Amino acid sequence: MDETHQPLPEGRQPLVQRTLTEWKTLALLGGPILVAQLAQMANGVIDTVMAGHASAEDLAAVGIGSSLWMPLFLLFMGLLSALQPIISGYRGEGAVGRIMPVTWQGLYIAAVSTTIMILLLTHVHPVLELLNLDSHTAGITQGYLDAFAWGIPALLLMTALRGLTDGLGHTQVIMAFAVLSTLLNLPLNYIFIYGKLGLPAMGGVGCGWATALSNSVAAVALLLYLNQSPRYRRFHLLGDWSRPDPVDIRYILRLGLPIGFTIFVEASLFSVIALFLAPLGPVVVAGHQIALNVVSLLFMLPLSLGMALTLRVSFLVGARAPDTARLIARSALILAGAIALVFASLLFLTTDAIARLYTGDTEVQAVTVSLLLYAAVFQVADVIQVTCISALRGYKDTRIPMVIMLFSFWGVGLPLGYVLTFTDWLVPAMGAAGFWVGLTAGLTSASVLLGTRLLVFAPPQRGGHDVSPQTGPHPVTAHK
Repeated sequence: MDETHQPLPEGRQPLVQRTLTEWKTLALLGGPILVAQLAQMANGVIDTVMAGHASAEDLAAVGIGSSLWMPLFLLFMGLLSALQPIISGYRGEGAVGRIMPVTWQGLYIAAVSTTIMILLLTHVHPVLELLNLDSHTAGITQGYLDAFAWGIPALLLMTALRGLTDGLGHTQVIMAFAVLSTLLNLPLNYIFIYGKLGLPAMGGVGCGWATALSNSVAAVALLLYLNQSPRYRRFHLLGDWSRPDPVDIRYILRLGLPIGFTIFVEASLFSVIALFLAPLGPVVVAGHQIALNVVSLLFMLPLSLGMALTLRVSFLVGARAPDTARLIARSALILAGAIALVFASLLFLTTDAIARLYTGDTEVQAVTVSLLLYAAVFQVADVIQVTCISALRGYKDTRIPMVIMLFSFWGVGLPLGYVLTFTDWLVPAMGAAGFWVGLTAGLTSASVLLGTRLLVFAPPQRGGHDVSPQTGPHPVTAHK
């Protein structure tokens, strides 16, 4: 099996050399993940810009539709992301024979998730009525979601198969097909939105069809690649078919549901804050959205580092190298802290330039600049917490971190932000800045609690084997 991006640790190296070697491994794993994340973000930007050139109603409809499907997708994506540390752990252990059976259980979960997601998104009329949308915009939104739903099977299929490819250390595979999807989305949007090649102009609904088609083509291409590539000769989906196994499915769900719920909680928090800020007027909302967009873009690097860290820690635990797993989990905090300080410094130094890049409105620029200063402080806590929770996921510790994130975001961040934004209880009402202070406090709480959990966490001693709930330690096959 290819060991290029997941080498076994060399225990004889000096500590500094071991640390630098592990950081290099994180870079090799995380680089393609970063490109894949940016490609996915680019799809959203492409949809927004091209729908906006169709009409304001089309732009609004695509924005509302995206805000409805994205939290659901993040929930199921988090659930399926349990496959990555599970498969990476099996690979480290050398239990190659367990990889395809657990992959098939993930595909069954993806099939059920697909059904739920399609049913919810094609029946959102009650939600649209609660939003008091005009009938024209509501019709475009429903049409966009109806079209988008055709691509949901492909979207979740790729998400499940990412567990296989990333778990084997081949993070560049999903990167390639994510880029393919983005490259297809641009011309397909042009054709469907504006009515080219003899098709009628569909506006925002065309965004849904373009996304569905680009995802479907990428998913089919991924399946063909997995079937034809010599690298995956040992991992054929059809040749290694496994029937549903309730025990393994429960194992995946036990790890994945807390991850999915944690991601959903975080995403929904930002949606709730946007709703709370709406009464403060469009200038404040616009400045908040720009600052949030900048932070989200910067977050892609530590998020990718965190996803690579999950793969590496789970691999090392499976490979019975707990000391190296502990080394990379803790030393990654140093690397993450350095990244956070660089990002914070850049934001402090470039707030004016960033604001002017996004908008020519001087009032919106002023709000944006003030919020980006808070965002600079926000960076440090945000980067540390995602690094800690990613390392804990590598240890397959997901439930306690979920509780910590729920407490920090909804018990600390949101209440404090609301008080600071709208009341004079603690200080004079701060406006939108209050929520950024609250978010920083919530993330600081999360980083401290998760960091403490990481430092004191001791994986169960089971002879170095990755244990599923089925039979205890699995027999180790020869490591290829």
